Amino acid sequence: MGDQEHVIIRVESEIGAIDAKQWEACANPAGAPHNPFLSHAFLAALEESECVSARTGWLPQHLVLEDGTGKVQACMPCYLKGHSQGEYVFDYGWADAFERAGGRYYPKLQSAVPFTPVPGRRFLVPECADAERREQLLLSGVVQLAERQGASSFHATFVTEGEWRRLGALGLLQRTDKQFHWHNAGYGSFDDFLSSLVSRKRKAVKRERREACANDITIERLRGSEITEDHWDSFYRFYMDTGGRKWGSPYLNRTFFSLLGEAMPERVLLVMCRRAGRYIAGALNVIGGETLYGRYWGCIEHHNCLHFEICYYQAIEFAIEQGLSRVEAGAQGEHKLARGYLPETTYSIHWIANASLRDAVADYLEHERDYVAMEGEALAALAPFRRDA
Repeated sequence: MGDQEHVIIRVESEIGAIDAKQWEACANPAGAPHNPFLSHAFLAALEESECVSARTGWLPQHLVLEDGTGKVQACMPCYLKGHSQGEYVFDYGWADAFERAGGRYYPKLQSAVPFTPVPGRRFLVPECADAERREQLLLSGVVQLAERQGASSFHATFVTEGEWRRLGALGLLQRTDKQFHWHNAGYGSFDDFLSSLVSRKRKAVKRERREACANDITIERLRGSEITEDHWDSFYRFYMDTGGRKWGSPYLNRTFFSLLGEAMPERVLLVMCRRAGRYIAGALNVIGGETLYGRYWGCIEHHNCLHFEICYYQAIEFAIEQGLSRVEAGAQGEHKLARGYLPETTYSIHWIANASLRDAVADYLEHERDYVAMEGEALAALAPFRRDA
């Protein structure tokens, strides 16, 4: 491995201290589908805007595995946390139970993409002959870090199924959940997609698209240099209005969106709705190598079906036009099923220091996995597609 057996793991409290090219070689290696959320640029925008910081309860503790020459062999986005907000895999019950029993659940270590439930690798190891060994070295390193920091646990959320299986076999606790993703079955147009739906669902989608634009609403798709600071101002107003009503305190600040647009303009798709000469709603999407990721949306006027149009149907239409294989529309939302988004299993792995808490959580997760599997099968049976499609 690199300079024979001489390897070290260092911990960095800011991603800017890690060479961007070496991070990218691990996070998005050549030949693999690009995941923009694992990119150095995206994670740096979160830190530079101070959305991710000790003040917000997300203290970066990124792991970097180096060989004897200083070359990065693997890395891991990681954060020391004093709460469980912005994760979308909920462990509040574990924390409450442990603290009622006299334990101290926080701080904990979390490997995740802050504030977005996007699946992808967390153990960023490029494909190579000793990839599993590097993965295990990262695991050993993060467990040692947890012990050194006095953390109760380590959690890697929305990992790949491969990571889930390999690291579960090493003793980490395994958790599952579900999201709803749309898959491109080689459609040439949105009408081709509609033709794959049963008649009742097809008519419902057409009706929703008509209703969404019924009040003289026009829709714009903006990318790259087309997105100005005025657009970001409008979008942020929508984000704050809707996020404030849903979550109380939205996680992202205005600076982040400008930094995102500057750092990765080719990856940003902003869908904006205009009525009576002003913008009234918008949705932010991030474009990956094979996937369109729907992330945030907001509005300052309510219009029937507008959310479905700009978050789901515009995303599907764009993915078809660009030849993308899937759309991931974030967490939860069984209403997505009727609009062609199918249930997909998501995976998380967990290391817990306290044996009693670990045993209790392991028992809970065994039952939860069974429930998630049964629910996924039941939901898949309700898919809106024609049987011959």
